[in-house]
Amino acid sequence: MPSRGDDGREASARRACGYVGEAQPSVFSTTRDIQQPDIELADGLEWNVPLRMEGRTLLRRLPASAIPAAFFDPQYRGVLDHLSYGNEGKSRGRARSALRQMPAKEIEEFLREIDRVLMPSGHLFLWMDKFHLCTGFQEWLAGTSLETVDMITWNKLRMGMGYRTRRTAEYLVVLQRTPRRAKGVWKVHTIPDVWEEGVTQTKGAHPKPVGLQTALIEAVTNPQDVVVDPAAGTFSVLSACRNAGRNFIGCDISSA
Repeated sequence: MPSRGDDGREASARRACGYVGEAQPSVFSTTRDIQQPDIELADGLEWNVPLRMEGRTLLRRLPASAIPAAFFDPQYRGVLDHLSYGNEGKSRGRARSALRQMPAKEIEEFLREIDRVLMPSGHLFLWMDKFHLCTGFQEWLAGTSLETVDMITWNKLRMGMGYRTRRTAEYLVVLQRTPRRAKGVWKVHTIPDVWEEGVTQTKGAHPKPVGLQTALIEAVTNPQDVVVDPAAGTFSVLSACRNAGRNFIGCDISSA
């Protein structure tokens, strides 16, 4: 049962979208009316630990239509192919350059496997850089039932690189497996679409905001539900799952 505070936030959200009075239908809900099925892990897999293995191998060992939420942060080949700043292997570019880059075909394979393991109306949070956001990524979704439903801009509160404007943001594309719906699935309505959060973690080439990921996990899962991250990097999603009281299954090919 939602608290009075939840009711107040829901009413405020309705008013912000132009709904007046209780007679108007609401597209908002503060509970989930879908449940994750029971999941048994295959031998060699383990909950809530940083696994070292290839991400597609992990995904293929997970059951179909069972996971309510996933995160994916590809190492884009296009960035190094088209945005060479001249610092590859030097100073700040050393960690980025050392990572094994993913060609488009590999990213498409990841997305097909994520689509397979997501339960109906499950969500994928896909980290995106400006280059691919501007040039397009829809071809990666061919052969999946994933649809774009939203996007969040993460303001990292620090200056990055750029030939013209300097990058201070990354982008999180919100995808949903069909059937596409929000009411009864997405239960938190206080997340802004521009999120400001600095990252204090110094290890890893691409650290991600634990606070934002925690909020999103709480929005689209129930306590003890499972969240998957097949290219976990610094395992910030594992930290977010611990904050939110959810179970994590994820891996990276590098040492955790």
